[in-house]
Amino acid sequence: MSSTPAPSVSKTHLDIHDQFAHQALAQYLGVTEENIKRAVRMVGTRISTIRGYFGH
Repeated sequence: MSSTPAPSVSKTHLDIHDQFAHQALAQYLGVTEENIKRAVRMVGTRISTIRGYFGH
């Protein structure tokens, strides 16, 4: 896991239209943006659930 702080820590859900948010979350989790999009399709936009999807 990166030492970069979690993106949008005050938000509970990922804005699916915000490209920067996708990039920041992908970098934080150490995955690709495509993996983030796939996770959103599988588990939804709640950031804690997306993190859990990747085992974080």
